[in-house]
This record gives sequence, structure tokens and C-alpha cells, in this order.
Amino acid sequence: MLYNAIFSLVFKRMDPEVAHELAFRAIETYGKVPVLRKLGLGLIAPYRPTAGTKVFGRTVVAPFGLAAGFDKNARAAVGLAHIGFGFVEVGTITALAQPGNEKPRLWREIAIKSLRNRMGFNNEGAQVVARRLERLRRTRVGREVVLGVNIGKSKVTLAQDAAMDYATSASLLAPYADYLVVNVSSPNTPGLRDLQSVDALRPILEATRHAANIATVRAGRPDVPILVKIAPDLANADIDQVVDLVKDMNLAGVVAVNTTINHDLGPGGLSGPPELARGLSVVRRVRERLGQDFVVIGCGGITTADDAQAYLDAGATLVQGYTGFIYRGPLWASRVNLPLVRGTATATTHPRVYPEVGSFEE
Repeated sequence: MLYNAIFSLVFKRMDPEVAHELAFRAIETYGKVPVLRKLGLGLIAPYRPTAGTKVFGRTVVAPFGLAAGFDKNARAAVGLAHIGFGFVEVGTITALAQPGNEKPRLWREIAIKSLRNRMGFNNEGAQVVARRLERLRRTRVGREVVLGVNIGKSKVTLAQDAAMDYATSASLLAPYADYLVVNVSSPNTPGLRDLQSVDALRPILEATRHAANIATVRAGRPDVPILVKIAPDLANADIDQVVDLVKDMNLAGVVAVNTTINHDLGPGGLSGPPELARGLSVVRRVRERLGQDFVVIGCGGITTADDAQAYLDAGATLVQGYTGFIYRGPLWASRVNLPLVRGTATATTHPRVYPEVGSFEE
């Protein structure tokens, strides 16, 4: 394949962040130039606009979307939607702008087709991103994008002030989001994963929902659905507690899973194929405990349409990925979505085993 050759000869030799920025700018430009979108749409994203699944009050034309992490500042949502993703989740966005962790902070684990990162929520902050999303939603193509917004805690904010920090982001961003994701599961902000305990999580979710509801009322919009993103490294009993909290608060659902620290490859969270087996297990468990009235977005280790179908069969409403984008190239989303839309995907029944990654606590 042409992209494989380009990856081996060019991108593989570049610093991962530099390569990411080059690819990102190309997609951003593609989304901003109407003639480019028209030239590529029939080839790259041939979905019927009236087809799809109703989720969050929107028609999602294809079930596979882009996970948070690629478009941290909501600069390329249109371009991403027009290269085959059924929906786009931007972020993670924090109340305060922050540079993230020091470099290097992104590594390719080529032998296992994975990425390892300790980015640290580098982003321009909720105020800047909110203004960008306001401009996006003024346009027809911008309104067409089914858009999730992923929010996290600012690094300098103390744990006891986390609820206020999330609420600040929610109040600014909720009017432009089709759904909000409360991210308490990234391993790259110190202490963040401690917020997954239900005693810490409940006030965060309450404050987020309250702020989001006020903001959407002022904007003349319906309340925005709120989901919680959880880590694969949680013990099953802790997953059950988070799911029970989501049910008790009647939130929209759960995103499962984030990157894993259950590896010995170096610092940061690992994403990609090694997460597939655990991601499927968590989604299956979440769906069984949540019941059918909630949204479950499956994420982790999806490379092929069959992997995505396995998540859907496990109970996911929608699925999303990111790492495969790096290894499979710009046509990846379309190649995953087309078999799903056409009903020709067959679920992965025996997820690939990667002995380099540790076992998860059950």
C-alpha cells in the first residue's frame, strides 16, 4: 500500500509529534477548502446522509468515530468528518490553557502497532476552544458534524477544586457539543485517575451537569448528554461502582476505555491493539450492568472493521479509535466504517494476544 511505504520511508523517521502535526494540518486544510472536500467525498466517505443511527438526538451516519486526543483544540472537525469518521470527539480540553508535559512525550511502539503517550492534556483552554466551536457551528458543514467534547482537569487545579474546574469547561463548551465526556481516566495528569472513585466522581459529575444545563438553557439548546470515560486498569468492582453512579445520576452513559498503564514499555499510557481484549471485556461488563437505555462508546485497540464489530456485538452503541489512524493512514476510517454500514463486518472472535502487556486485575 502507498501509505505503508510513506509511513516506512517518511513518517517512521520523523519525531512522532512533528509527523502528527504535519498530518493534522493537512486534514485541517482539507476541511477548510470546499473544493477539496467535494473532490474527495465520494471516494473517502461515501455514506448516505439520511442513513445511520440516532444517538444524542443526531443521526450518526456511521458507527465508527474518532476518539479524543487527535484534535485537542477542535481545529479539524470538518476535515475529519469528511475522511470517513462517523463522529468526532475533540479534546481533551481543560479550563485553563496548558502546554502539557515536557518532551519527549509521544512514542510509536511499532512492533505492536501501538502508541505510548504522556502528553498531559496540552491544549489552548476552554475559552479559546469555545470561541472556535462557536465559529464552527455557525457554518452548515460545521453543524453537520456530530461532535463530542472531552473535558479534563487542569493540571494546576487541586483535587479538591476539580468539580469547579470541570464545571468551568462545561459551561463554556456545552452549547456547542452533541455530547460531553468527563475524562477522569488519563494516566498523564497526576492524581487524575484517583477521581474515578465514586466519592470523588459524584461531585464532579453533579457540578458538570449543573453548569452544562445552565449554559445550554441560555443558548436555547436541549441539555447536553454527559458520559464518563473510564480506564481499562480499574478492577471490575470499581467499574461496577462507576457504572452504578452513572445509572443513579441518569447520565447518558460511559466511554470505555482510555489508555492503559498496565505495561512495561516506558512512561505514559499505551493505546492500540494490546487494549482490544480488555476493552471488549469492559464494554461487555458495562453494557450488562447499565442495561439498554444508556449509551456505551467502545474504544481501545480497534484496527479493523471486524474489531469494531466485536465492540458493537459486546454492547457498544458506537465505537471510536485513534491509534490505527497513525498506522493505517487517511483512508482508515472509511475502511472501518464501510463494512459496518454495509453489514459485511464479522466480529473478531479471538483478539490478538500481546505478551508484552501485563494482565488486568479482574
